[in-house]
Amino acid sequence: MRAERRNRFTLALSTALLLALSAAGAFAQTSRTVKLVVPYPPASGPDILSRLMADQVARAQSVTVVVENRPGAGTTIGTEAVARAVPDGNTVLLAANSFVVNAALKKGNYDVSTSFEPICQLASTPILIVTRGDSPYLGVEDFITAARAKPGELSVAGSPASSLQIAYEVFKRAANVDLTFVPFGGTGPANNNLMGGHVAAVSADYPTTVPHLRSGTLRALVTAAAKRIEPLPTVPTFAEAGLGKYEDEIFYGLMAPARTPPDMVKQLSSWFTDAMNAAETKPKLANQGLFASIRCGSDFGAHLRALVDNYGRVIREANIKAE
Repeated sequence: MRAERRNRFTLALSTALLLALSAAGAFAQTSRTVKLVVPYPPASGPDILSRLMADQVARAQSVTVVVENRPGAGTTIGTEAVARAVPDGNTVLLAANSFVVNAALKKGNYDVSTSFEPICQLASTPILIVTRGDSPYLGVEDFITAARAKPGELSVAGSPASSLQIAYEVFKRAANVDLTFVPFGGTGPANNNLMGGHVAAVSADYPTTVPHLRSGTLRALVTAAAKRIEPLPTVPTFAEAGLGKYEDEIFYGLMAPARTPPDMVKQLSSWFTDAMNAAETKPKLANQGLFASIRCGSDFGAHLRALVDNYGRVIREANIKAE
């Protein structure tokens, strides 16, 4: 009888321990926190996408995703912080074009190929040259004609040492016009100066111009996109405007610190691509001027290295300097 009670006690204790371990494992799984570092200010295109993805992943995977804005020094502060982070899959970087432009400029203490593990490109958005909606430039040909008639007098604003300045330099050279570049710390302030009549045009990323294009306050003249933008079907590409075959866009992608375990990279890739492909995501992206554009792993890494080379060539030809 005493042995029977002892066996029952042992069985009860074992069951309790198994339940406790199971609960602890479940808690550990659901209590994971992923920090998504965005080296851009709040309300920017990268920030908007990050918060959409953080919400979607958190709900679908029962994890906590924290968006941390760490702008500064041309995005190198946040980028370098992630490069130094523990490579455990719990800290990732939202990278955009400055990530590779800085590498081409030799700016920042990181290397695109060796300091990070590429997870996935998630989205993209076009680069545009825009002018005021009431300007006399009804199309890109009008703008080029005016620039040739007034060498050096027309000014184009944009973010310095960025893919937007690179697109401007390509436009300027391809059109064979003398324009003045006016640097601004973001497309928002540049657009405000354009609407105030202080510059003739802005080299802009699409999300910052969407509401102004919809209202007619701004007018798009040309895009560096590979093909015409669906919401702007009358706006020609560089190639269609006779400005050569230059193609570029703003990309948004995820990077993990180097030496992050492959299984963690694969898991993050799966989580975020599922979030991008969710039915409720597409209309939210479209409303912000963003488009799903997914490439992962080595394919994404090769694309980044090609961008470093392409940007480096234009930077050298145009003598663009790091800010």
